[in-house]
Amino acid sequence: MTKAVAPGDTISVDYTGKFESGDLFDSSEGREPLKFTVGAGQLVKGFDDAVVGMAPGEKKTVTVSPKEGYGERREDHVVDFPKANVPQDMKLEVGMIVQMSDQSGRPIPVIVTEILDDVVKMDVNHPLAGKTLVFDIEIVETGLEPDCQTCSGDCGGCGG
Repeated sequence: MTKAVAPGDTISVDYTGKFESGDLFDSSEGREPLKFTVGAGQLVKGFDDAVVGMAPGEKKTVTVSPKEGYGERREDHVVDFPKANVPQDMKLEVGMIVQMSDQSGRPIPVIVTEILDDVVKMDVNHPLAGKTLVFDIEIVETGLEPDCQTCSGDCGGCGG
C-alpha cells in the first residue's frame, strides 16, 4: 500500500496551471517534475493543501482562489519610483517588467504602468494576484529527500 502525501513530505509533481478561461500560465510539461516539501510554504497554500492525501500516480484538478493563491490585487502596491533613481541607460516602457529587490535582497518583478515627468509608476503586485487559478496535478513521486537549497532549511528536513 502506498502512503498518502502528508505535510512535511518531499514529493514531485507534474502540473499544469491555467486561468479560469482555460488559458495556460505555467506547466511542468517538457521539464523535470516540480519537487517541493509539502507545507513548507514553497508553493501557494491552495496547491500545497491540494496534494495532501494524494498518492503516486493520482491526478486531481483543483481551483485556487486568490486568497489561497497569490492574494488579492492591491492598489497600494502600485508605487511611485523616483525617475532620478532609474539608470540613465535604462529605457523604460509601459508594460515592461523590471527586476527590483526587496529589503532582503530578494528579486521582485515589477511592471512599469506609467511614466511621468518625475516618477515611474510600478506595480509590485504578483502578476497572478487577484486571479483564480486552476491546477491539474499528478503526484509523480513521494518520499524524496528535501532539497535544502529550495527550502532554505525551513522545512525541518535539512537540519537547518
